[in-house]
Amino acid sequence: MKRNVPFLGFVLGLIFPMIGLVIMYFAWFHNGNTFSQYLHTLLQQHDLGAKVLTLSLILNLIPFIFYTSKRLDYTARGILSATILYGVLIILLKFVWQ
Repeated sequence: MKRNVPFLGFVLGLIFPMIGLVIMYFAWFHNGNTFSQYLHTLLQQHDLGAKVLTLSLILNLIPFIFYTSKRLDYTARGILSATILYGVLIILLKFVWQ
């Protein structure tokens, strides 16, 4: 598979925040709660879910900076589109689905 395709960037942009969610679980929420309880809490408390998702989006900077420095702009564009999609989800969680 070619490396300079938007689809690869979009998939990477969707995966890296999920890794961030797992990191956030082990960093702050691991005190006796299971991962399913953690996800259930994030789905029930939309404000907390929006905050955790916002922090997990920071991990998208890693592949975005890597691919822009390698001048693989289409892949970076896919990462940016996935980040924008997550941004819309965060806005919906924060302001609409209260």
